[in-house]
Amino acid sequence: MKKLNYPFSPEAVRELKVGDMVLITGKLFTGRDAVHKYLHDGNKPPVNLKNQIIYHCGPVTLKDKSGKWTVTAAGPTTSIREEPYQWEVIRDYGIVGVIGKGGMGQKTLDACKEYGCVYFHAVGGAAQVLAEKIKSVDGLYLEEFGLPEAIWELTVEDFPVVVTMDAHGNSLHKDVEAHSKEMLKSVL
Repeated sequence: MKKLNYPFSPEAVRELKVGDMVLITGKLFTGRDAVHKYLHDGNKPPVNLKNQIIYHCGPVTLKDKSGKWTVTAAGPTTSIREEPYQWEVIRDYGIVGVIGKGGMGQKTLDACKEYGCVYFHAVGGAAQVLAEKIKSVDGLYLEEFGLPEAIWELTVEDFPVVVTMDAHGNSLHKDVEAHSKEMLKSVL
């Protein structure tokens, strides 16, 4: 098990390889479809994303009487929906990590290699367990997109992920797809 602590350095991210299990401690920013399209369309992000990690997640949140937010569920969203935009977000904003589920395509893999980013897989179906790793909600941005689509600034501790696309052009998703195609050929 490897640890990745905030502030995230490009050097530490480049050392990660496909298959590495990682515990992330520090800051994460959520971002789903609306955020990625917003950034793709040339709008300025409300936060500095350089050397940050974007989590494809629409957290379930509650606000108490004092106005403090808590996250009750924080499962990953299917990442391939961001494929049209993700490579440009990596390039233009200098992010070093993306967390989601299901993997991403060739454009994102190429951007990971060129710009030093990794794709982390978070376990789907474990939304409440992952929420327990969120220690605080530190900001809410672009609330006009709706709470699931807004950018949530979160502090996490030992947030568990697995590297499935690394900064060296390796992709577990691509390997599984190729192996599956070979297996399918053999049974057909």
